Amino acid sequence: MQDMSTLTVPTDLWPVADFFFQGLGNEINLNNENEVSMLFRSFMLLYLTVVILTIITFKLGFARKLPLGKNIVVYTVLIIGTFILTLILGLNLPLPESLFVAAIILGVYRLRLHRERGARQNES
Repeated sequence: MQDMSTLTVPTDLWPVADFFFQGLGNEINLNNENEVSMLFRSFMLLYLTVVILTIITFKLGFARKLPLGKNIVVYTVLIIGTFILTLILGLNLPLPESLFVAAIILGVYRLRLHRERGARQNES
């Protein structure tokens, strides 16, 4: 039976997760308060990174003008869903890296769209 007082940290993490989890080593002693707090802090930093990148990607690609109540519901569901995704897949898949690339692509798209609309308005 596996010892329940230690938690194994994967060594083959994606770059952003590896950056946040770099000081933990291979195993975390769950009885050591400092190691558990470092694990929690690392996970929360990864989670906040994913939330920020998700909000940026959502605003650039999908957000429409909504009333305040609907905005609160949309962002609450987004934050809860991001927590679940980060908890389940945050260490196994490149979530922050993928969201960063999506945000760049959508940002370039919005910039070009803005320039084209401005050029059309100047012509007419």
